[in-house]
Amino acid sequence: MCELFGVTANRRIKINGLLKTFFEHSVEHRNGWGMAILDDGSVSVEKEPVRAIDSSYLKSRLNGKIETARFMAHIRRATVGDVDFDNTHPFIKRDEAGRIWAFVHNGTIFESPVIYSYREVQTGSTDSERILLYIVDQVNKHYVSEQNSFDANDRIRLIDKIIHKLAPENKLNIMLYDGDYFYVHKNEEGTLFKSEKPGSVIFSTHPLTEDGWEEVPQNTLFVYKDGELIYTGKKHEYSYVHDDEKMRMVFINYAGL
Repeated sequence: MCELFGVTANRRIKINGLLKTFFEHSVEHRNGWGMAILDDGSVSVEKEPVRAIDSSYLKSRLNGKIETARFMAHIRRATVGDVDFDNTHPFIKRDEAGRIWAFVHNGTIFESPVIYSYREVQTGSTDSERILLYIVDQVNKHYVSEQNSFDANDRIRLIDKIIHKLAPENKLNIMLYDGDYFYVHKNEEGTLFKSEKPGSVIFSTHPLTEDGWEEVPQNTLFVYKDGELIYTGKKHEYSYVHDDEKMRMVFINYAGL
């Protein structure tokens, strides 16, 4: 599978050391790297469909100072979708209110008919991109139908509802940013950790230092604003447990065998 890294903070913090350690994990996750800087109301995405440790561009970026208050990064080990730029995380999408959403995913969607139709309109071919298209589509529907009352709290509750809809039978470790809030969810044991300090939280699929990390609770959506937890969703029961046979079928179906 893939690995995730994320930051939400009330100030810009330097993350070069942690990022270098994170991207070293690309020895095992060789199918692409990407990162999104989410500061100042904008989204700046940098990504390549190459192994992170082989990227001269990324090496140069990490040798310069990277300070940010809102950030996500991804290294890919492909299960669904070819190894190319359009299938490299993060994915971004603008909704009808002008809000830009950024998304990274560690997992596989085995069962979810609601996202199948997006195969016809997506740019790449990953199930991850289809998740973001579905999320933004649902946001757009609520924005149009409830334009006068669809506020931030409604948006958060909608994302929680979507998580509950997509989680059954699927691995749904995600980070999502909507320009205001940083959403985090995981449903497989031992696959996402956090390092929390006053005013900042750093997330990673695996701890990046020897101490100071704790596992993110499972099967619950957590929403942060500038390093502060502002919403805890209702816990669901849809834990994912790795299944070699299900993964084999994903490869067979994708290959058209």
